[in-house]
Amino acid sequence: MKQITAHTAAELLAAMEKRELSARQITAAYLEQIEKTDRHIGAYLTVTAKEALAAADAADTARRQGRAGSLCGLPVAVKDNICTAGVRTTCASKMLADFTPPYSATAFKKLQAAGAVRLGKTNMDEFAMGSTTENSHFHPTKNPVDPTRVPGGSSGGSAAAVASRQAPLALGSDTGGSIRQPAAYCGVVGLKPTYGAVSRYGLVAFASSLDQIGPLANTVEDVALLYDAICGHDPRDATSAPRDYTSTRTALWQDISGLKIALPREYFGPGLSAPVKQGILAAARRFEQLGAEIVETTLPSLDSALPAYYVISSAEASSNLARFDGVKYGFRAAGFTSRDEIYLKSRSQGFGAEVKRRILLGSFVLSAGYFDAYYKKAQQVRTLVVQDFARILDTCDMVLSPVAPTTAYKLGEKQGDPMQMYLGDVYTVPVNIAGLPAVSLPCGRDEQGLPVGMQLIGRHFGEAQILRAAHHFAQSYREERA
Repeated sequence: MKQITAHTAAELLAAMEKRELSARQITAAYLEQIEKTDRHIGAYLTVTAKEALAAADAADTARRQGRAGSLCGLPVAVKDNICTAGVRTTCASKMLADFTPPYSATAFKKLQAAGAVRLGKTNMDEFAMGSTTENSHFHPTKNPVDPTRVPGGSSGGSAAAVASRQAPLALGSDTGGSIRQPAAYCGVVGLKPTYGAVSRYGLVAFASSLDQIGPLANTVEDVALLYDAICGHDPRDATSAPRDYTSTRTALWQDISGLKIALPREYFGPGLSAPVKQGILAAARRFEQLGAEIVETTLPSLDSALPAYYVISSAEASSNLARFDGVKYGFRAAGFTSRDEIYLKSRSQGFGAEVKRRILLGSFVLSAGYFDAYYKKAQQVRTLVVQDFARILDTCDMVLSPVAPTTAYKLGEKQGDPMQMYLGDVYTVPVNIAGLPAVSLPCGRDEQGLPVGMQLIGRHFGEAQILRAAHHFAQSYREERA
């Protein structure tokens, strides 16, 4: 019999429904795995063991009484920029190292309503700014596939927790690829939902027009299970979409014959490594074998999307992070003699280098002399990206692309050259700029055994369709490897 932590979330749910396992047994097994494993990985910042066991007992009682929710008894890890009442939410920053929010994010409250068990809060790049989870104030996270390499970021802690079987499900956030890229590096599945499909209420903002909470798991079915629990309209979030949300999990087994999948040639330009290129092309051939049609097309705005993203996201970050001034809450420096000195010392000491870099860039592009040349131009590029995807998705059902140009690189390899790290986001940021859904899943390995990730990009609120295609691909890929 497989160890408890080797099961998928769907399998664990079925075992609880059959009374073969209890929520307490499952939660205890994951807490034991965290105790044994996380000292080498660093996926968690806070582990809420006592609260998790109490929630597991409550889930077992609810199941016995016929009140089981869709996630009843399933353990979940939560990224540390998602507010959880009574449990610290640090954003992996010195600025919020001791902050305990008085309220919970809507996405987390939905987990609680569905009966999920929170295991703890996961590590991340500070304020979600980074692609390696090395920019955490507390400690870096290591890739479970190869601990000498980065797990990706900024949701690297959530991806590493899932990959190392320290959680069957995890919540992350995706501003420019922060769910999909670590999912690709760690060999798990991650979904960036349509902008507005999951409430952002209680998510500590990085870039408000780009941020989106989403799920990570080891299988497409588990991702669908978690997404179905957290999606939906929230009147407390002005950007939340008021519409009917149907189950994505029940649609996974529908046939994908006849689907048209676009393959833009710009994704195969300079900088794409040979193993990733081979993995994506092999994935395209597999989709054809499954009955889909591959359509070659173009995405001319791809090269312009990356600089536009960093202008827009940094501008929004400089505005959002202005609230952390040493006065209202969070870190306050000592030894000040004036209000201005409180601001200066608290922000200088409370923020890390990458956060300061983006605040400075954002303040610059919003300044009076440069607004038109940079920020306005970036918004014009955003319109072009939206139009390019609209043109492609008018005739095709989804887009197939790489997630990152390479597989996971060594820890510390790009810390001295931020531009190289930024270039790694070239395939993921257009999705956030256009507000589209995208799922990342494994499609191969390189010569060193590191996972290669692909992404499927869908129409607005097309999560069910891209997850269905991803599920069929994953089933075929798993059968071949078996």
